[in-house]
Amino acid sequence: RMAAAPPSYCFVAFPPCSKDGLVVFGKNSARPRDEVQEVVYFAAADHDPGSKVECTYIEIEQVPKTHAVVLSRPSWLWGAEMGANEHGVCVANEAVVTREPASESEALLGMDLVRLGLERGATAKEALDVIVALLEEHGQGGNYYEDGSSCHTFQSAFLIVDRNEAWVLETSGKYWAAEKITEGVKCICNQLSLTTKIDAEHPELRNYVRSQGWWNGDSDFNFSEVFSLADDHLACCSGKESLEKQGGDVSAQAMIDVLRDKDSGVCVDSESFLTTASIVSVLPQDPSFPCVHYFTGTPDPSRSIFKPFIFVDDVKLVPKVQSPSFGNDDPAKKIPRFQEKPDRRHELYKAHEWARSLLENDQDKGQKLMRIMLELEKQGLEAMEDILTRTEVLDPAEVVDLFYDCVDTELKFFK
Repeated sequence: RMAAAPPSYCFVAFPPCSKDGLVVFGKNSARPRDEVQEVVYFAAADHDPGSKVECTYIEIEQVPKTHAVVLSRPSWLWGAEMGANEHGVCVANEAVVTREPASESEALLGMDLVRLGLERGATAKEALDVIVALLEEHGQGGNYYEDGSSCHTFQSAFLIVDRNEAWVLETSGKYWAAEKITEGVKCICNQLSLTTKIDAEHPELRNYVRSQGWWNGDSDFNFSEVFSLADDHLACCSGKESLEKQGGDVSAQAMIDVLRDKDSGVCVDSESFLTTASIVSVLPQDPSFPCVHYFTGTPDPSRSIFKPFIFVDDVKLVPKVQSPSFGNDDPAKKIPRFQEKPDRRHELYKAHEWARSLLENDQDKGQKLMRIMLELEKQGLEAMEDILTRTEVLDPAEVVDLFYDCVDTELKFFK
């Protein structure tokens, strides 16, 4: 049996489940325990005709214009586990296992497609169209982990969200199906979830599965049943009920609470996997309000704090959550790949390691530190709530160094 996909969880809540006309999005990224995630911002850019972009493993055609993006990503790769763009589009991916073995040959990773969708799509549907077109052209494949000793490959599922709607996109090779969501709560995890409600699909999807003998054409077409390994497509989502119980009050705080929940399994801390980073985004349905994106930039959300980011021009960069760059000497870029593992820890990650050891070794001091950190987080959440409820337009100067200052304050407390 193929290796289990890492148990990440992604959520979205729409009004009337969420409060004040907000769409709330969240993801816990479960990855190998020692992997470092960084939070990086790339400004919008124009590109010369004919230019190329170097993704994790392959080079593809660049587009004339890319949108500004903020990403949480394993620092050895080009793409991202999750992120947002300046137009209020959020994308997160899940590694999934289907009855079709994922390709080991290097192509686009699911994580590359997250970033490409964000850089090229100004709405959720545009991002979806970008992802499936690139899948058709280049395929998906290659090692999901920074591991020179074996190749871990998966198929991809995506949650793609904007201020108005969300799309759940599930893929197997270049084949795909998608469901549009505009209300209620949706969770996706590391197994297929689409059944018979399919709002868009690969034009050859049904012919292909017929030719494979996976569907006879008589019964209802159920994507999960057709593509899952025998008993895989079960209800996966334990966090969904907790969000639904909020009864119209899903807020950033409620989403954070769900992501921190270890008992439900949403916050992963197992022998092989750890929640190495988390995101929560709040997308007001009224476009005159800004979207707010909260990132941890550190592992284990129950011991991390969520720090807000808002897109404005000339937003201040935050080197302290960026991993060191090794350029062309990076073992991830040399063939054969991953022959060694450099130290990719950024400054916030190192400080957080210290705080974690304090929590483990000196409970009193650790608890006290955690209380201070949560108070800091609460101030950030309240300040953002104020921005999202006031009538006057946001002055960009007020938030240009918002994320920078939050990281800086967090580091000061650790010191």
